[in-house]
Amino acid sequence: MHDIKISARKFMKDNELNFKTEDLMNMALTHPSYAQEKNTVSNNQRLEFLGDAVLNFAVAEYLYNNYTGKAEGELTKIRARVVCEKALNEVAGNLRLGQYLMLGKGEEMSGGRNRRSILADAVEAIIGAIYLDQGLYSARSFVLTHLEKLIKKTANGEYHDYKSRLQELVQGKDKENVNYAILEESGPAHAKTFVTGVYYNEQLLASGEGKSKKEAEQNAAEKVLKDTDILRSIGL
Repeated sequence: MHDIKISARKFMKDNELNFKTEDLMNMALTHPSYAQEKNTVSNNQRLEFLGDAVLNFAVAEYLYNNYTGKAEGELTKIRARVVCEKALNEVAGNLRLGQYLMLGKGEEMSGGRNRRSILADAVEAIIGAIYLDQGLYSARSFVLTHLEKLIKKTANGEYHDYKSRLQELVQGKDKENVNYAILEESGPAHAKTFVTGVYYNEQLLASGEGKSKKEAEQNAAEKVLKDTDILRSIGL
């Protein structure tokens, strides 16, 4: 789709979203690469910044109201697992979001429509757009429609700390522990993307991408745990 208004209207129709100010959705679906290519300042980075705050608040409020027996530290861990890049990518998949994004030619050619960081950022931008157009109630409703099931699963202990599992597995075999190092940082200060490598005996086992260093480490550890060839290469 080459026209942002057509793309945005189809996205709203397909996902039953009604906007009073359609320009907000136009902006939410506009990646900075497209805006730069078309010489316009309208892109989704500022909406992403706002949507991230609204998302975190909506999940935190839900946890506070529904899990009164859980302490602050546990609530923080649950929220982190719910608002992570992986979860937002699942939301993006449910929305078929990739096909509606407006990308620059270079980003399009390099597979931007399937890039985890771009899709997660766009989900946050949509949340920000809903908040500005319809208020907190509608933004909260959107968040819970797509994430309430995951919140409940996570709060009930059905979430994975891949770093801890990998550490336990390695140390259980009387081996040295794995360690992590940042391989790459990109993006603006308020919305950085990190690529982190997980190493064993100075051997790079896998790399993971995330919107925080911790999330990138978790994604790297997950790759190791799910790849039998990697585990076999270190004697596990």
